[in-house]
Formats: sequence, C-alpha cells, structure tokens
Amino acid sequence: MAKFGEGDKRWIVEDRKDGANVHNWHWSEKDCMEWSKKRLEELLNNVPILSGEGGLWISTTTVESVAGEAYVNIRKGKIIPGYELKVRVSWVGEAKDGSGTVLSKVEGKVEFPYIADENADEEPEVKILVLDETPIGQRMKDAFHAKGKSIVLARVLTYVKEIAAGGPAKDELEGKGTPLKGAVGKGKSVLSGKDVVVEKAVVPPKNKLKEGFKTISIVEKFHCRPRDLYTTLLDENRWKGFTQSKATISKEVGGSFTLFDGAIAGVNEELQEDKLIRQKWRFNNWADGHFSHVSLTFEEPEIGLTVVKLTHTDVPEEDRYGNATVVENTEKGWRDLIFHKIRAVFGYGI
Repeated sequence: MAKFGEGDKRWIVEDRKDGANVHNWHWSEKDCMEWSKKRLEELLNNVPILSGEGGLWISTTTVESVAGEAYVNIRKGKIIPGYELKVRVSWVGEAKDGSGTVLSKVEGKVEFPYIADENADEEPEVKILVLDETPIGQRMKDAFHAKGKSIVLARVLTYVKEIAAGGPAKDELEGKGTPLKGAVGKGKSVLSGKDVVVEKAVVPPKNKLKEGFKTISIVEKFHCRPRDLYTTLLDENRWKGFTQSKATISKEVGGSFTLFDGAIAGVNEELQEDKLIRQKWRFNNWADGHFSHVSLTFEEPEIGLTVVKLTHTDVPEEDRYGNATVVENTEKGWRDLIFHKIRAVFGYGI
C-alpha cells in the first residue's frame, strides 16, 4: 500500500501552470495550518468580555499557541476538511473602583483542548483558567465563565464553519471557477463577452456536510448465544484465529483496537455486555482524521439463535487516493472476512 503523499500518480494530479486539474476532479490537498493560526488570532485576540459590569473589565489579549494540524482535501469539487487543534488564549481582568482606579489585576488562560473535524457538529470543550487563585482571581474566573465562554466559543465556531467551506482553498476554488453546488447567477463569458449562466460557490448547509459518505446495514444469524459472538468480537486471540492476521483489542470503553495487521484502527465508544458494541472505526488509507461509526447489536429471539444487526455509518465513498470502492469493499469485508469466517471457524453456521 502506498504511503500518504506517495499515492498512485494516476489519481494525484500535481499543480501545473496550465491548471490541468480541472474543477479539482482529482484529489488535491492544501495545508491550512498557517491560515488557521492567522484566522484564530483575528477571531480571538483582544475580545472584550466584560466592560464594567460589577466593577470588572475583562478581555482576551493574544492567542498564545495553536498546535496540531489543519488541511483541506478537494476531490471532484467536494471540500473535505481535516483538523485537530489545541488552542490557548491569554486574558486579563481588572477590578476598578467608582473613579476608575485599578484595585486589582488578574491574568488567565482560555484553552480549547480539542477542536477537530470529527466533532464539527458539537461544541468543543472550553477551559477557563486563572493564574491568581485569590478571591478576586476566582471572581474574575467565574465572571469569564458566565459571560465570556459563549463569546469565545462562538468565534471558534466561526473558524469551524469557514474551514468546512474550504478555508483558504475556497478563494482559490472560486478564482479557478470550480463549480460547487450552490446558487446560479449570470456573468460574462471571457471569450465571447456574451451573457452566460454560472454557478456561484456557496457554503454548504450543515445537513449537506455528510455528502460522500454511506451507511452499511447488515443482519446476520448465528447458531450460538449472544455472549459467544460478543466475546469473539472483543477477543484478540479469537480474531487472530478466524482472520489469520494480527489484532490488538481493548475490552474497555475508551480503549483502542487494531485489526487485520493494523489496516483497521479504532476506539470502543460503548460496550453493553452481550448486547451492544459501538466503536469509532477507520481504514488506514482513509483521509486523515476521518472515523466511521460501527454499531453491533445482539438479540436472541430464541435460545441458541443470535441475530446480529450491524449499522456502519459515515463510510467514505473514496479513500485518500480517489479509489471509489471503499463502501463495496467494507461491506464485503464484514460479510466474507468477519461474519462468514466466524461461522466457519467456530461452527456457528445457519
């Protein structure tokens, strides 16, 4: 398997002077880390939080650090953002008397430990910290938490929306005339000067962000008890037995796993003994940072007959190299390499 950045040249078109990657049909990637730092500084530097309420003046000062990675992938005109950032912002607060004299000055930090594309539909965690643990320091911290948390959070969500729309790549797409699905308007043809109908790029609505992903649903029956299957799917030695490949599997919520010699990796999100397995799950050739979600439920309509219902959501239609067989291969893998092999090796066949 080719390493990231060393994919098959048939699928990756390098930048050319003549702009041969028409409408970004082939996979291209733009590093957005510098843009992200600059944009977050614009959004979070010197933001007023309180202006005299209760004798307190509080504002952010500077973005101290933006760590992690941020990029935008473009394939067939579709924007696929990827980012995992940790952001720290400094703030300062002053307590003043009625004449405006500063009675006390306090400094603190605002931290966003994890801003990521996989949590784009959720509000990221915000931590308000104070460097002075005195009563006035605690009062400042409480005031920032009550009044300022929503302010800084809204500004971070502005960044999230902008990178989902393409970030710095959006302007380049529009400049090259890349048609993103959106409003239709009129313009002038550069060659003929005649009126023509053109598509104008717009930010896709939130419910459109899952375009390019599919859901796999499978129902299978086994001659065994639910515990037999539940245990098999969480036992790395049994995985090694029926797949003839290496596996490492945690049996704890929050624990990680790898399957098929590391080709698949993920995290256990919810485990209900003999009833439910929910996991974040990805192939290593998918776009960086993207996880699908697997749900396996186990029912026993009659003793000795177990019905397994698989729902596998957010499966990308293409891998990072533009291969469009991901959904087909993933569904076939569940049927042939997992369910069928379990029946054959452990004698659970129907």
